[in-house]
Amino acid sequence: MIGRLAGQLAEKNPPQILMDCHGVGYLVDVPMSTFYQLPAVGEAATLLTRLIVREDAQILYGFATAAERGAFDQLIRISGVGPRTALTVLSGMSVADLAAAVATQEATRFLKVPGIGKKTAARLLLELKGKLGSDAAAPSGSGLDAARSDILQALLSLGYSEREALKSLKALPAGVEVSDGIRQALKTLAR
Repeated sequence: MIGRLAGQLAEKNPPQILMDCHGVGYLVDVPMSTFYQLPAVGEAATLLTRLIVREDAQILYGFATAAERGAFDQLIRISGVGPRTALTVLSGMSVADLAAAVATQEATRFLKVPGIGKKTAARLLLELKGKLGSDAAAPSGSGLDAARSDILQALLSLGYSEREALKSLKALPAGVEVSDGIRQALKTLAR
């Protein structure tokens, strides 16, 4: 599984980019929110990724933040919502907007996204309820620093839900190191 790419941005052709990582070119599909945050061609870039393996293709999706990748993961778990639709949703609204729409059960925000109709919007609201609530809106809106992002990813990989992991992040002191933060977060989660 490819979880992160760090290299030089070789090409930008929305919604795809080409990342040169030590001589290997990775074609990555990105939401427009990530695309607009990318540096100029030829500069260094880092993306969190999700590899989707299908019968006829292996497609790599890239994200600027852990919150975007987490939202993408939640979206593709919904029946009838594939990676392309999830990418369209994330291109049409930020993670904070997505969390706010789910928290307030506001279907009209989803209807503004191309390709999302009333039935799909209702399904998204129903399936995402409780998974992208107010807990997810705060960190993604303000952005996680690198250490907190690493701590979040460690907790998610250990099997904790995004809600539990984000709640434990709130209890951590500012400027905490990754290893200490993971240890403290695990203590908080064990209670």
